Amino acid sequence: MHASEDQEFLALERELSVFLRRARASSGEMARALHPELEPAAYGLLVRLEDAGQQRATELAAYFGVGKATMSRQLRALEELGLVAREPDPADGRAFLVGLTIEGRARFLKVRVARREQYMRKLSGWDRGEVAELARLLNQLNTLQQGEE
Repeated sequence: MHASEDQEFLALERELSVFLRRARASSGEMARALHPELEPAAYGLLVRLEDAGQQRATELAAYFGVGKATMSRQLRALEELGLVAREPDPADGRAFLVGLTIEGRARFLKVRVARREQYMRKLSGWDRGEVAELARLLNQLNTLQQGEE
C-alpha cells in the first residue's frame, strides 16, 4: 500500500471514530427522549422494528452482529417498558416474533420526526443529492460489515 493510500484510510478511520462517538451520544439522547429508562443501543432496535416490521430475536441479533443473549436482554428491557411485544410466529409455533406496541410506535415516531428535523437543520447547506450519496455510501459500508459477521 502506498503512503497516500495509508493517509486516506487513516483519515477514514479518524472520521468514522468521531462519527461513531457522536452517533452514540445522539442515540442516547434519542433513547432518553423516547423513554427515560431506555438504553442508547435499544434505539437502533426500534428503528429496525419500525422499518422491517416484526422479526425473530435471532434475525435481529444477526442484523446487528450481537449475540443472542445480548439481544434477549435488550428485547426483555424493551418489553418491560411496554415498547415491544412478542407473539408466536405463525410459521413456527416454537418461535416468537417481536414487534413494536402501539405505544412504542407512537413514542418512536415522535422521536424519529425530531431526529429527522435535526438532520435537516444540520445538513441544510447540503444538496439533496449529497445527502442521498451519503446515505448510499453508509448503506454500502453497513452491508459490507454485515457480511463479515
